[in-house]
Amino acid sequence: MARILVVEDSAVDRHLIQGLLAKQSDWEVMFAANGQEALEALEKNLKPDVIVTDLRMPEMDGLELVRQVRLKYPQIPVVLITSHGSEQIAIDALRMGATSYSPKNAFKIDLVRSIGQVLSLTEHLNFDRLGLAPATTKQIAFVLENEMSFIGPTIEHFQANLPSWSDRDRLQIGMALDEAISNAMHHGNLEVDSKLRDVDDGNSYYEVIRGRKTQPPFCHRRVKIEAEFSDQHICVQITDDGPGFDPAQIPDPTDEENLLRPCGRGLFLIRAFMDTVAHNKTGNQITMTKLRREEPSQ
Repeated sequence: MARILVVEDSAVDRHLIQGLLAKQSDWEVMFAANGQEALEALEKNLKPDVIVTDLRMPEMDGLELVRQVRLKYPQIPVVLITSHGSEQIAIDALRMGATSYSPKNAFKIDLVRSIGQVLSLTEHLNFDRLGLAPATTKQIAFVLENEMSFIGPTIEHFQANLPSWSDRDRLQIGMALDEAISNAMHHGNLEVDSKLRDVDDGNSYYEVIRGRKTQPPFCHRRVKIEAEFSDQHICVQITDDGPGFDPAQIPDPTDEENLLRPCGRGLFLIRAFMDTVAHNKTGNQITMTKLRREEPSQ
């Protein structure tokens, strides 16, 4: 049973969120009216698996809550609720340590998916670190079919080889990898338009994916992953066999209009969590790097 702590000052929005999350039989949902109330609950030994928080609240807003959670409870991931007027706060919160976000205007099709993604990646962090610290730089490579079930084990392998990194860094790296590999499979190899996520509760999007996984030429394409990493850095290059695109045409993911749409989240999270992100000229390859930094002390 996963425990979800929702921090939201609006009674109307709490009711809406409760209705959405209650459909997940293996989730236990709890509520706090603001950041201060959430911290008090954590201090009383309430240990949720994920915190979902609004950004604009009285007493203590979501940005300060993210800062406090990172300092005192760094193992707990935080999912932000974004809305018009909170875009810059969301950017600051993600850079401060939040794990993901869900636009308030797209709760119905996006909130459960966002929380589920974070919970799934958090599970991959639960391993014994003893004796796993890499003494030298390592290199690995994978070739994946267009099957989502292969992404989790791949990310787990990466995270298991970064034992000296903080849980928050490894979770954010996992989020970036999850989004980049999914993009390579769905938008690169299967050529599925991300805009389908904005309509029909996303059902059409996944229906097209299921169909193309078995149709030529899509089914013959693969995703290639090459990585170099150590206890101080990680560099990952992901290449798909699709026709590519013009990287210059990528919309700015920090633009208000794009930040509040589910289909814009992937690239935004990748850029927020990795230090450098670059595409090749044909658009079918992304290279991401991140340097390890010490966690802030209280």
